Amino acid sequence: MPRQRLQKINMKIGIGNDHAALEMKLQIKEFLEEMGHEVVDYGTHTSESCDYPVYGAKVAKAVASGEVEQGILICGTGVGISLAANKVKGIRCVVCSEPYTAKLSKQHNNSNILAFGARVIGIEMAKMIVTEWLNAEFLGGRHQERVDMIMALEEE
Repeated sequence: MPRQRLQKINMKIGIGNDHAALEMKLQIKEFLEEMGHEVVDYGTHTSESCDYPVYGAKVAKAVASGEVEQGILICGTGVGISLAANKVKGIRCVVCSEPYTAKLSKQHNNSNILAFGARVIGIEMAKMIVTEWLNAEFLGGRHQERVDMIMALEEE
């Protein structure tokens, strides 16, 4: 896959994973660093069985607090770790298995964390998903009203 230069360079991106996704996390981390991003690795750092909610919460809290600008989470399917992340106020984490959804999740939903599954997609697809997601920009307008509606649910 030809390497695309990201429009948003030098972002600070948090990354987290469970034991099923250690190898893919390391490859995505390297991919992001090659593009000039600073990557904060919230773990796990071993392939020993662990609890994905711990790492989903770490990255989500870092994004919500502004410690990092965006987050990427990887577990076996992307589902469990994203569910944990979405419990943190201010987080809009999306699970994607292809680039189109990743792009639209940013354009329409202003997603701030991307999740995918190491047991679901290969590394080249993961790189395409990450590239599309990071290159996309929130469109605002009618989409902002809908994002506001989603975020208002946290206050109920």
